Amino acid sequence: MDNDKIERYGDELFEAFVARRSVPPLLGREPEMSIADAYRIQQRYVARRLESGERVVGKKIGVTSKAVQELLGVYQPDFGILTSGMLCQEGDSIDLGALIQPKAEAELAFVLKHDLRGPGVTAMDVIHATDYVSPCFEIVDSRIDGWRIKIQDTVADNASCGVYVLGSAKGDPRRLDLSLAGMLLEKNGELFSTGVGAAVQGSPANAVAWLANTLGELGIPFEAGEVILSGSQSALVPVADGDELVCTVGGLGRCRVKFSGRSAV
Repeated sequence: MDNDKIERYGDELFEAFVARRSVPPLLGREPEMSIADAYRIQQRYVARRLESGERVVGKKIGVTSKAVQELLGVYQPDFGILTSGMLCQEGDSIDLGALIQPKAEAELAFVLKHDLRGPGVTAMDVIHATDYVSPCFEIVDSRIDGWRIKIQDTVADNASCGVYVLGSAKGDPRRLDLSLAGMLLEKNGELFSTGVGAAVQGSPANAVAWLANTLGELGIPFEAGEVILSGSQSALVPVADGDELVCTVGGLGRCRVKFSGRSAV
């Protein structure tokens, strides 16, 4: 795909983000689009956000769990870039009016104390480089009409990044069994789903190592202080005005998030 198209589609996704509207699937318009093309579009989209005053604060892994893969029909992981404009504080109400077609997922966030640069990063390297882990909600949000995405669409759309909330609970990953730690997700006081760390590539640390190595081959490091979202351990949760979600990770603690307003779709 030539540079003109890369820039045009990246600009289109950025403008859709600003206007809170969705656009037709990119793959439907560009059937020959490769995943490499999609990542170049993502880079353009993220660059537009940085030009608007945001800064990179971390990375995220998407589409790691079987439940999310089956729901979206996307069967391989992807990654996106977290920017400062995506962070919401626990206890604040997330304004759905700033989003298009949001869905929530519960996962584990890694906050780094040391740089990591792949390839060759192992799960143990991830553990040693991590300052702490926290329960987290990511509110994914697609700029693609009706979530009608293939892997190329979600990659180009920065892995469907919306906003995220870090729980106040902090745990030492050297003292937690990240594979076996159970996760409970409640919606409005009722159990919605259960999960376990092993659902994310055997362990959330494995998923983070995969991302460090994938990005390392592209010359992109993990940097100290960055937040790495390791991938959903829950089913995607539809959210609406007044909803409250709580995820609790065994041995770690919980994260709570509330929603208000009405999304664009």
